[in-house]
Amino acid sequence: MSTERSDDMEELKIRYMRRAIELALSAKGHTSPNPMVGCVVVKEGRIISEACHEKYGEYHAERNALLRCKEDTAGAELYVTLEPCCHYGNTPPCTEIIIEKGIRRVYVGSLDSNPLVAGKGIEILRQAGIQVEYGILEEECRKMNEIFYHYISRNTPFTALKYAMTLDGKIAAYTGDSKWVTSEEARNHVQQLRKEYSGIMVGIGTVLADNPMLNCRIEEGVDPVRIICDSNLRIPMDSNIVKTAKDIKTIVAFSEADGTAVKDLSEPYCRPDCDINKREKLKQLQECGITLIGTGREPQVNLNVLMQKLGEMKIDSVIIEGGGAVNASALRAGIVNKVYAYIAPKIIMGETSRTPVGGRGIEFMKDALCLKHIQSEMIGKDLLITGYIEEEPMK
Repeated sequence: MSTERSDDMEELKIRYMRRAIELALSAKGHTSPNPMVGCVVVKEGRIISEACHEKYGEYHAERNALLRCKEDTAGAELYVTLEPCCHYGNTPPCTEIIIEKGIRRVYVGSLDSNPLVAGKGIEILRQAGIQVEYGILEEECRKMNEIFYHYISRNTPFTALKYAMTLDGKIAAYTGDSKWVTSEEARNHVQQLRKEYSGIMVGIGTVLADNPMLNCRIEEGVDPVRIICDSNLRIPMDSNIVKTAKDIKTIVAFSEADGTAVKDLSEPYCRPDCDINKREKLKQLQECGITLIGTGREPQVNLNVLMQKLGEMKIDSVIIEGGGAVNASALRAGIVNKVYAYIAPKIIMGETSRTPVGGRGIEFMKDALCLKHIQSEMIGKDLLITGYIEEEPMK
């Protein structure tokens, strides 16, 4: 085979896999806790079918593409962003239909780290005589599903910290006014993140100060699960969060230090030393549709325990949009994986003006948390910096 012919084939592989990635991303916000997956079926140099995994619990991308194809797929090639599954779950294995439909060659973007698959899907296809090549645009395919890869290996949510600040590092004026730090374009970008992440977490301070809704305002039906860290159950019964809890799934995490506790997700109980008012508050919150999570007898919500319990509830990702206190607690607990920092070209000054991360802070600069894989982009007039926390505990 000539070098020119080989280069043309590589270009075609990349083109079709990039199209599969586009298809996968079109379902963002609907597949959690499953990954986003796209599939393209090619025969005689043209696409004869394409599809994505559209919604959790429904058919996967490969099955959708092959079932919807109007042409004979015998001898066709299949491009898929993630290794085809080979086990029965909510849907049948994709390896079965790939074999049944006579696919000749399969190109895979990235391998599946789910222990139920993890290379087994490729091996089954090869045993059936299908040629398989993997690693095409692998980095892009893995990046697209960074939430899935984290969750499937750790069973705790992939957690991002998001904040908006002025050029001099403030999130509000000394009066507390914070509307608005960033531009409308940046605020719309945040709504896209709320669509992408399964849960949104704030501290009780944010609820008391802003009375937010914490919903996704760009697409109906993809609101993240609202998670309120409220150690002492101070959330007002007339807050927007409580009033809409039957419409948008809401969790309140609290401390059990004073005897307050929750036996399971439907039955609250309290030890004899529990304050009668908090006992009544528990019942009222549950009657409003709120799920309660006790995190132990520490005076503040234990964020590591909370993340474990959220993972058990199949919440695969959380974006933190709280104030300085909860942001500092999250960083100290080591639960933050990624940071989104929106920086507005504004200077508001003020020694008492709030900053995005509070707490006592570090003693020495050498102990600072550092970011890796930094990226930056302009969103309207604002600068967005993203990066990943280096996995070293904060001292």
